[in-house]
Amino acid sequence: MLAKRIIPCLDVTDGRVVKGTHFVDLKDAGDPIQLAQQYNEQGADELVFLDITASSDKRAILIDLVERCSNQLFIPFTVGGGITSMDIIRDVLKAGADKVSINTAAVKTPQLIKDSSRKFGSQCIVVAIDARKITADNKNPSRKTLSSDESDIGLTSDSQWEVYTHGGRNRTGIDAIKWACYMNKLGAGELLVTSMDADGTQAGYDIALTQAISATVSIPVIASGGAGNVDHITEVLEVCEAALLASLLHFGDLTVAQIKAASRKAGLPIR
Repeated sequence: MLAKRIIPCLDVTDGRVVKGTHFVDLKDAGDPIQLAQQYNEQGADELVFLDITASSDKRAILIDLVERCSNQLFIPFTVGGGITSMDIIRDVLKAGADKVSINTAAVKTPQLIKDSSRKFGSQCIVVAIDARKITADNKNPSRKTLSSDESDIGLTSDSQWEVYTHGGRNRTGIDAIKWACYMNKLGAGELLVTSMDADGTQAGYDIALTQAISATVSIPVIASGGAGNVDHITEVLEVCEAALLASLLHFGDLTVAQIKAASRKAGLPIR
């Protein structure tokens, strides 16, 4: 069994780390360089840096900030936000990232996942999936228009979660479970699955969503959104390979060492 990973996440906008609830009501959480140093020293297994407004602002990712963060790190470093082309992937990897996280561009151009995994290696390509539970309030019968080379990924009456893009702003009409399988098929090396419903609530991860995706793909799944205590973290690590964390770490509620100690006590293989 693969060792479970604890991964701090830096959601960055305007050069600062922020954290909100349900992708809105953002609060300042600190300087990305200082936090990167802190988590590196605490023994985090990896670090994720997400430029959360790059896609919605239709701009390139902050390469200079990526370089400065990578210079502080001796652990794997994933960068996402505004990753829209092979050239940007190359530039981000050259700036010091070990992996790129792709969300909006994957939906717009699924071929990017196939091409980039072949050119740079699937281990470099993380597909981020922002998903929201389908309820009576947000039920939408529309479906994504499928091109001839795509699998059937549109919503149906049986769909439970819908994929969103542009930092949670845009609905896609795509079934999250089908989308995960399709990205696996195209060559993604990992999936970063964020529950928009649980994000920032500290009420626990969406275990059902995480487990449903983990059970249908052959690649590692990173759970994101909702951690409020160590029990939430150990619970989700029973059904996936890694836990992404933000608020709990940024605001000093827990340290990486405390989380790892609790995970070992729960019998989980931990680094």
